[in-house]
Amino acid sequence: MRLAELLTAGVVASLLSACAAAPPETPSVPHPTGRQTGFQPPTAPPSGATPVAAAPREGPQDLAAFRAIYKELIEINTTLSTGDCTEASRAMAAHLIAAGYPEADSHVMVPPARPRGGNLVFDIPGKDRSLKPIMLLAHLDVVEARREDWVRDPFVLTEEDGYFYARGAIDDKSMAAIWVDMLLRFKEEGYTPNQGLKLVLTCGEESPNVYNGVKYLIENHRQLVDAAYALNEGGGGRIDAVTGKKVYHGVQAGEKLYQDFRIEVTNPGGHSSRPVPDNAIYRLAAGLTRISRHTFPTEFNDATRGFFARMADLEGGDIGADMRAILRNPPHPEALARIRQNPSYNAILGTTCVATQLEAGHAPNALPQRAVANVNCRIFPGHPPEDIRAELERIVADPEVKVTLADPPETPGAPPALTGELLGVIDRLTEEMWPGVPVIPAMAAGATDGRFFTPIGIPTYGVSGIFTDPTTSNAHGLNERVGVKELYEGREFLYRLTKALAR
Repeated sequence: MRLAELLTAGVVASLLSACAAAPPETPSVPHPTGRQTGFQPPTAPPSGATPVAAAPREGPQDLAAFRAIYKELIEINTTLSTGDCTEASRAMAAHLIAAGYPEADSHVMVPPARPRGGNLVFDIPGKDRSLKPIMLLAHLDVVEARREDWVRDPFVLTEEDGYFYARGAIDDKSMAAIWVDMLLRFKEEGYTPNQGLKLVLTCGEESPNVYNGVKYLIENHRQLVDAAYALNEGGGGRIDAVTGKKVYHGVQAGEKLYQDFRIEVTNPGGHSSRPVPDNAIYRLAAGLTRISRHTFPTEFNDATRGFFARMADLEGGDIGADMRAILRNPPHPEALARIRQNPSYNAILGTTCVATQLEAGHAPNALPQRAVANVNCRIFPGHPPEDIRAELERIVADPEVKVTLADPPETPGAPPALTGELLGVIDRLTEEMWPGVPVIPAMAAGATDGRFFTPIGIPTYGVSGIFTDPTTSNAHGLNERVGVKELYEGREFLYRLTKALAR
């Protein structure tokens, strides 16, 4: 992994202010995709950096071209129920082919049993064919969204009060659009990386127990997705909800293991006019209540220990003192209780399990014959799902309540090494664009497609350069949004990062 191109911090500010300014005076260059970009003299790299081809300063036409791709992708419904990832894959491939990339390097891989579950793999060969390519990974599918629940149509990109609103606005069509747009920028510049790139846009990340495109590609087209490592979602910057200031830039190395468990009670049932104490719903409810009151043991790994150590300095005061106190062995119990009150911090302090779905009874005038709950667990690395199943069974403490794995367990992988070299690259770029904002390693509490690539020898890192306030970005929730300025900054960060790594 290498860093070569380090541009001055003024590029992004110039890029953003250009949105409201007049077009650049330099001539615009037409492009087969309809994109236009005004080229100006490049800025010099900072002292000590190794210069390579610099990025042009861009005018509003170029941002409009990126916005158009983002809008197109947002407005192709890619939900599991009614959406079509194949359409989205073909649309993105068409942009790259129209820009001049060879059609032979485009692969829209559609599982025979899922005609709407297509995935795009697009090869960008590098000058040095002995090097494995860098994977640019993002998923095209999105979580379900009901129009009647949203303030705005979730499948129409809406810009309002400095935010983009839509399903997938942040998770994860932002990154998918950035990758496509970036490759178009490379083609416009005539830039060929030394190390090849592999764009991988997948379907089914949000529904892995039904269908997952990465699993399909690994099982059926392993060589097609081979890469040295992958850049993915899962990282990103944190904005303070009160002050609006950037707090830190997170880099994800490793993630918790996703596993659903089925909690089930069966019963003979009967007529509702003759209630009996042994009621399936009541037994299930009692078991779920015990689960809700249980806290799994506190655990740390290198990523989470580094996260709290760096955050302690950032937070300062009582919170910072509590963060240092929980890093003791054993953690200070009162400090730990206070830190766990923050859902984001609690999520990375050990395994978490939560009830997410319920199904019970067969008629309103009958005693329930069956009551079932889904309990979703995010398992701290190092614990087999079967161990967590046994622990849930112990917590429920009722032989009539059955606890089983809802789906076959995934194969866990050790967190990828976040080398000092890679972290140094991200540190330097972050300092250029957002002076004084620290880079913090993190473990993802959720799950990304990286959990399939890392175990097969393709280390996957979450880094985006997109800053959000997690309390209002609402990924997976109502009125999902991302800041317009923050999205454009993330676009520029990933452009610089990819050039720096691939040279």
